[in-house]
Amino acid sequence: MSYVSEGGGFPWGAVTSEPPLRCRWFGVVLLVSVHLLRPGLSQAAGVRPSAGPSEADGCIRASDIISCTAAGLERVPTEMPISTVTLDISHNRIRWLERDAFEGLDRLETLRVAHNRLTAIMPGSFRNASGPLLRHLDLSSNWLSVLEQHYFEDVPGLEELLLFDNRIVHVESRALAGLGGLRKVYLSHNRLTDFPFFSIQEHTHPHLCMLDLSSNRLSKLPLEDITNLPVPMQRGLFLHNNTLVCECSMYGLFRHWDQRGFASVTDFRQEHTCLVFGIQRGTVRFFQRGRYFDKCDLAAMSQGLQEQESSVLVTVGKPLLLNCVTTLAGHNVTFLWVLPNQEYVAPPGNNGLLRMYANGSLEIVAARAEDSGIYWCMSRDGQKQRNETREVNVTVLANQDEPNEPFNTGFTTLLGCVVSLVLVLMYLYLTPCRCPPCRKAQTPATTSRGNEAVTGSAQSSILTPTPPATTEGPGRKVSANKHVVFLEPIKEQQNGRLRAGLGGHLGPGLLLEGEQHSKLHSQAQQTEPVMSMYSDTPVKLP
Repeated sequence: MSYVSEGGGFPWGAVTSEPPLRCRWFGVVLLVSVHLLRPGLSQAAGVRPSAGPSEADGCIRASDIISCTAAGLERVPTEMPISTVTLDISHNRIRWLERDAFEGLDRLETLRVAHNRLTAIMPGSFRNASGPLLRHLDLSSNWLSVLEQHYFEDVPGLEELLLFDNRIVHVESRALAGLGGLRKVYLSHNRLTDFPFFSIQEHTHPHLCMLDLSSNRLSKLPLEDITNLPVPMQRGLFLHNNTLVCECSMYGLFRHWDQRGFASVTDFRQEHTCLVFGIQRGTVRFFQRGRYFDKCDLAAMSQGLQEQESSVLVTVGKPLLLNCVTTLAGHNVTFLWVLPNQEYVAPPGNNGLLRMYANGSLEIVAARAEDSGIYWCMSRDGQKQRNETREVNVTVLANQDEPNEPFNTGFTTLLGCVVSLVLVLMYLYLTPCRCPPCRKAQTPATTSRGNEAVTGSAQSSILTPTPPATTEGPGRKVSANKHVVFLEPIKEQQNGRLRAGLGGHLGPGLLLEGEQHSKLHSQAQQTEPVMSMYSDTPVKLP
């Protein structure tokens, strides 16, 4: 026996094994009423019901990212939040992308539709969406068979396009047109037998640096179109694991890339194979079995590939031949060159400085400094209504023997630093030369006789802080180690000359005897009338 409780654990009936019949009917009626009233309650609360993705549909929303992976979807979810930046609907059963499938997603930048069953993309599938904001599009591991022209018309800002592991057998020539910002394209593990290399030239896809065509069914390569590609495109062109036929031209191309260190070749040397037909048929790793190409004139092919470079250096006064490489052939093909100064050149040339031949080659007879610049070669097939353009950058050097940098700034900077360091060390650690000892000033000798001696002794006593060793008068001696200063004022002073006062006092610390005082006083009276009023030096008459 147990309590039968419903509605939050409250007992509804007695202690029985099953609730009464009326209680079960009441519970059913209550659940139905709540279900019918839920839309009305939502509208009353101001919440608009949405048919968009939710956890019930297998979708997870985190900020501006919506993930609906492995949700069993057969079509793209509708009414998604307009703030969605990343949408992942991989690992579902979607068969095609309908028209306006992503309408309203104005901020969408990344879209992943990998591992579905896509067989077609309808025209306008990406219309009314983010348009140029979409950067990353993943359509890998699907059932696509042909890349049509309208697939990517509404996403001109695409940078990464993933199409590997599909069933693609053909790529239309205009399928990638208009994708000027495209950087990386992955088309490996498909069934391609050819590819329109002429549609991805430098002026149409200037940022394209990676094109993966590995693991397809390419048997022959259009070498002319490939060599016309810019060097960054050639560096990122992956062609390993294809069914290429062993040819000298094919081997020369890959050998040239290998010598230049292109990662598309050096990183996959084991996977570069070709088919050999004859007595022995099979697949050959031509980088390991180079003996199959011993009869090929690799030097001539390498020279031909070097002439296809987009940049050419030439010395002043030297001739230069520019080849107009094109895939067009026949009698209906015409050529035209455009010079850096926007001047047109047609056969047979002009001014005797330029010669143009029937095959489209342009010869500069003697290169000048003003010939530097970009040359454009335009070829046109009037019958097939096709034209191609090739660009060559010519640089004319003043003197090939002169170094490009006559003054090495880095070396001189390093030398200056070393010299400064040596001077600092010399200043800090080297002992300077010692000067000879300075001579002490001799003490003027004092005489006990004469007026000059008395006058000099008196002046030295006043002007020097240290009194002389001996003074006049018996028994008057001053120690040399003592500095005595008497502050008694001088009695009289005239024109800067000291006069002895009464009692024989001459100045601080000096006492004269009576005889010496009388002699000094008489001498001062004789010399006083002839002294200058403005001078301290006495003038003696002859």
